[in-house]
Amino acid sequence: MQNRNMLIGGEAVPAASGSYFEVTAPATGSLLAQVPRAGATDVDHAVRAASIGFDAWYRLRPAEREAVLLRAAELVANEGQTRFLDTLIDESGSTITKARGEIAYTVDLLRTAAGEARRLYGETFPNDDPHRMSMVIREPLGVVGVVSPYNAPLSLLTKMCAFPLAAGNSLVIKPSEETPLTALAFGRLLLDAGVPSEAINVVTGYGSECGAELINHPAVRCIALTGSTNTGIAVGQAGLSRMRRMQLELGGKSALLVLKDADPKQAAKIAAQGIFTHSGQICMANSRIVVERDIYPSFIDALKAEAEGLYLGDLRDERTVYGPLINSRAVEKVLEHVREAVAAGAEILTGGEVLNGLVVKPTILLDPPRDSLAWREESFGPVASVVAVDDLEEAIAVANDSDYGLSAAVMTNNIQWGLHAARRIASGAVHIGMHTFQSNALAPIGGVGLSGMGRSGGHYSTEEFTEVKWISVDVGSLPR
Repeated sequence: MQNRNMLIGGEAVPAASGSYFEVTAPATGSLLAQVPRAGATDVDHAVRAASIGFDAWYRLRPAEREAVLLRAAELVANEGQTRFLDTLIDESGSTITKARGEIAYTVDLLRTAAGEARRLYGETFPNDDPHRMSMVIREPLGVVGVVSPYNAPLSLLTKMCAFPLAAGNSLVIKPSEETPLTALAFGRLLLDAGVPSEAINVVTGYGSECGAELINHPAVRCIALTGSTNTGIAVGQAGLSRMRRMQLELGGKSALLVLKDADPKQAAKIAAQGIFTHSGQICMANSRIVVERDIYPSFIDALKAEAEGLYLGDLRDERTVYGPLINSRAVEKVLEHVREAVAAGAEILTGGEVLNGLVVKPTILLDPPRDSLAWREESFGPVASVVAVDDLEEAIAVANDSDYGLSAAVMTNNIQWGLHAARRIASGAVHIGMHTFQSNALAPIGGVGLSGMGRSGGHYSTEEFTEVKWISVDVGSLPR
């Protein structure tokens, strides 16, 4: 165990108060490190550095920013296993397979963002006055505050950082207090790749003491947050008070529709992947499964077999499907949702209890009440709620009976049914023939309703972090 300091202005610095807090491994409870418990003074220090770094980074030519992000991608590709693998496994409870996947996706994200540095397109438009010309350009916002989550602490952090950087912004990163070590390592990698020292800053601490100070700092022009809906609402309210830009990727209660023409065993296999990957700690997880009644009995038998056949072992064993939840509060929330649903009439098909430590057994609830926590709220754990419906129209109505709308999916071999459902479901994404947990560096990831605002990925993301400016010129009459 060792102390790890924050990254401000290219230097490793402690908190002004001298205070630290502990980072522990969810799988073992062992102490991994102590990191600074930052407060207002530290956040102000980081924002001031980022304001200086913005000028240095923005003044680089697009080709130079592209080259830096490509160097970062190559560093991750060549050194990611040594820089990040063990930290991801120990700090976030990732399996080795999931950790490797994050590293690979990080490379893809950085390469994609590098290309976006050259594609901040503007436009011209006609004027009624023939002597005037109008153009629209995009300019970076300035200092972007990034508040990143614990469930995918490398890949989601990368997505939240790489595209604002491509657009020319500087960053102050406040990672989840559960996973600060990954963020510190990523910040150092970006510096090694050539990002100016003041343009990347990482402050560590708790939301109320550190995150709130970042969100409310007057020099921060934009907040990018991936986290819970309750946190997002609070951040949104604070951001609105200052009329600052916000990109909020929040919770989900994603629905997977299994139509009557789907193969029950194949659909169950895909559904299990969509809810049990990383113990359900994925905002896009298909926690609501809506099945046409014709195949409901065979589907739930197959899903039960899939759940009970999952291997839950050592995180470094490639057979292990998932590991622990992040902390005891997360476990209690999952169990509360299960208990409340069962008390209201739901049936536990399998699971519903803790296997060991923070590992919750794969859980399937049948027919939970539509007003139950397990059906309406994000459990963020390995719990699937399954209901039967009579037809496609009812399935769509059930999918839309939610305050969330991050992702959805439809299992069918009939493309007309699939596209009909995709057009009708209120969601930021709909996937046909797949589960709801899909990622693509070019795709506009984001939701509707309580699932947030804005989109991240590809040019959709870089545009989020720019300001549109109209410039007009009176060119006068032609000289004679």
